[in-house]
Amino acid sequence: MIPEDNRFESDPDDALPDDPGLPKGWSAEAPDGEDPATVERLTELLRAHERAGRGWAGSGQDEVLVEVSEHGLAMRENLVVRDGQGRIRAWGSVHDRAEGRMLFVHIVDREIDDRAADRCSDVLFEWAEAQARAVGAARGLEVQQIDTGAFADDERQHAWLAAAGFERVRTWWQMSRSVEADEAELVPDPARWERKGVVFRLVAREGGPDSGGMPDVDDLRAVHEVLEGAFTDHFNSAEETFQEFIHRLREDPGHRWDHWWLAEITDGDGDPEPAGALVGTVSESDAGPDGSYVSYLGVLESARGRGVATGLLRTIIADAASRGRDRVGLEVDADSPTGADGLYTAMGWGTKYVTQSWHRDVPVT
Repeated sequence: MIPEDNRFESDPDDALPDDPGLPKGWSAEAPDGEDPATVERLTELLRAHERAGRGWAGSGQDEVLVEVSEHGLAMRENLVVRDGQGRIRAWGSVHDRAEGRMLFVHIVDREIDDRAADRCSDVLFEWAEAQARAVGAARGLEVQQIDTGAFADDERQHAWLAAAGFERVRTWWQMSRSVEADEAELVPDPARWERKGVVFRLVAREGGPDSGGMPDVDDLRAVHEVLEGAFTDHFNSAEETFQEFIHRLREDPGHRWDHWWLAEITDGDGDPEPAGALVGTVSESDAGPDGSYVSYLGVLESARGRGVATGLLRTIIADAASRGRDRVGLEVDADSPTGADGLYTAMGWGTKYVTQSWHRDVPVT
């Protein structure tokens, strides 16, 4: 299920000035996502960026391929800056995330001198601004937001973002909770259980839950509708079509259909009404057990106060324990007035590291 055609400018020469001001012999070009050496080098840059920003690296080639593979390019474009010897020294990626919201990855090699690093950074920003105008125009917008992230302790990145006109708009707690084997008994069965008129269940699959078949489209649409409704008033919420939603979540290297849950209200004699949804993923580890991750958790306002969020969280914890995993991670809006962090803290989550969102609005015309 692939969304509409890519709305970006695919030729870097059309998105950059004739002389972008790079050091002599350096060049900017689109990377070849099918080239193993290119993917390996981009992975090195990404992991070095993570180590500098939070003290450790967690990404691998799968995360890079989300950005540069043929499948990823349905909604993205990429730019790399090469030095005089052809070595990649900077990498930018833009993602047409939803109407009015363009995500931007900005990574510059930590091993080059400050002058070259600054120029590489400038080129990535210039290219991203041109891409924002292109995607905004294709969507018929007057203003296109560029949304990029930074680790809370990455002062070099903060300085570049501020100088390029970005504003820090949000802080996020990246939280984790350990999982014990006996927590597999937290709920009767992670595949389906019921409490006080609320049913918690996996999305249905063709041929049954253990068949490996494709998920029921109606259930997937219910998950999408619940999450769209639950996040309508949340920070930087942008409407996303069902096609865009499914395409994007299937790109995640940890995507698994058997990590999607629905919560349904079963009061009365009518049909069950979707009231909450949780989309989980696998956090694979090269050293030790894998973990689970809560990519999305949403509850409709009409169902709040009925233990829906708590029930969904207990379900993914029990599921992780039953699979022999040792942790469940999630992201919390540190600036949200909802107080959701109180629920997570009460259920055992603690902050592992902190990230920030930085935004810049680009006039399209």
